[in-house]
Amino acid sequence: MRELIGNKSIEDAAVAWVIERERAAGREACDTRYARSPADVESPPRVIEVKAFGTSNRGYGLWLEVRQVEEARRNRDFYVYVVENVRQGDPNLFTLKVLGGAQLRRLLQRAKERRYYELPWPVAEYETCPTSLD
Repeated sequence: MRELIGNKSIEDAAVAWVIERERAAGREACDTRYARSPADVESPPRVIEVKAFGTSNRGYGLWLEVRQVEEARRNRDFYVYVVENVRQGDPNLFTLKVLGGAQLRRLLQRAKERRYYELPWPVAEYETCPTSLD
């Protein structure tokens, strides 16, 4: 297997893997990332936000969008699936942590809202940045 490069390829692999696992569990899973859904996968009755990591996220927090937190608070069938070890590329070595039910509700009680701006930095801008302090 080839190592996956870039966040999008890691996310795509994790979402595809989750969909495959959901279907193996007998649910009708589909990718809803581009359908204005609050999460990445709908697998009735589950609504699943997939958090994909190249390696492990052990010891770190998880970022959720406001609409995802709102959905998780109102919908007991909302889940967060943390898919780790994706960068190495072999789905047989991916690992899964499932946050749902009482555990997810307990974590949501301690959630901290943060506000920030993401500044786009296209390659063309990156390439034209000064490299000295002159």
